[in-house]
Amino acid sequence: MDFIELHHQFKENSLFGRYITLKDIAPLLAKYPVEVIGKSVLEKPIYKYTIGTGAIKVFMWSQMHGNESTTTKAVFDFLNLIHSSNELGQRLLKKFTFCFLPMVNPDGAELYTRENANKVDLNRDSIDLSQPESQLLRQTFNEFQPHFCFNLHDQRSIFGAGTSGNVATVSFLAPSFNEYRDVNEVRSKAMEIIVAMNAELQKHIPNQVGRFDDSFNANCIGDQFTLLGVPTILFEAGHYPNDYYREFTRKMIFIAIITGLQHIYEIDIVDDKNANYFEITKNNIVFYDFLYKNVKINYDSKEIITNFAAQYKEELVDGKIQFNAYVAEIGDLKGKFGHYQYNAHKMTYEDSLDNIPKIDQKANFSLGKGVKFVNGVKN
Repeated sequence: MDFIELHHQFKENSLFGRYITLKDIAPLLAKYPVEVIGKSVLEKPIYKYTIGTGAIKVFMWSQMHGNESTTTKAVFDFLNLIHSSNELGQRLLKKFTFCFLPMVNPDGAELYTRENANKVDLNRDSIDLSQPESQLLRQTFNEFQPHFCFNLHDQRSIFGAGTSGNVATVSFLAPSFNEYRDVNEVRSKAMEIIVAMNAELQKHIPNQVGRFDDSFNANCIGDQFTLLGVPTILFEAGHYPNDYYREFTRKMIFIAIITGLQHIYEIDIVDDKNANYFEITKNNIVFYDFLYKNVKINYDSKEIITNFAAQYKEELVDGKIQFNAYVAEIGDLKGKFGHYQYNAHKMTYEDSLDNIPKIDQKANFSLGKGVKFVNGVKN
């Protein structure tokens, strides 16, 4: 199957970039018989959409962290597929019944924050259920009684697949159900689906699929649903070179969703793929957005040669996301990589302040004679 062409055909082009809010998806949802199941802290509607006639029930939700929008885009690409006359889309509707919560945290989406309007991380609220959004997510889970859950997120650009310099464009996790990280039948089913998705993604992003940390936290929704007996898969949409808007990554999530679903209905899931799951390279924090090597700095009247890194902060300004680069770390930075790397070859660092890079300082500086960097990038 040509997944790339399939995505090109069904991509929802009205959704673009990182700042996806309720205003963006409401016109798309208006085409479907959606249900408002409740309101957010700031009284924004939370929508549920159920479709399909199949016996296998799959629950998908995205943007429980408001600033993690890549998977929301992929969900609407997938909705376009299953609403088309495409043979695959129609087959999926016959095999599955889907329940979607396409934006669990509309307040956080509007504010471009991880937390909701009460500054609570909804993915740490699975026991207390202190927030209306958490309550609605759990209520939907209880009423729908899914056979599988797809928990859709974004991860930061700091993650690599392993430690050898490969970025983690997509990462997965079959969450633990206890502190010992035991593998039971429930978790094993999630692992096998991840193995199938990884096998397909390796054709498109070789060595760029990661395995997320499986430390148990009952407050996390995936761990809680696994504990309750439902195989749950965490999807993490990450960075791809020169793709800060994550338009390429949404394509990989689209492919992963379809591949995972195909595996569920085409193959009897058995407990024989655990080893393959643990062979997926673990996520590691090894990346910065910018890495500058062999920089000469005059420090306390002494010249030293060092390295420093800068990282983007995604800042909401006048309704748009700005990627603003700030100095993040100074030192040897052994084992670290940059999505953008520059070897200064002992050129001297200068800026408009003290001519010394400082943590959280804007990454505007010069190296040597006239090599200027604005917002981290060589000008």
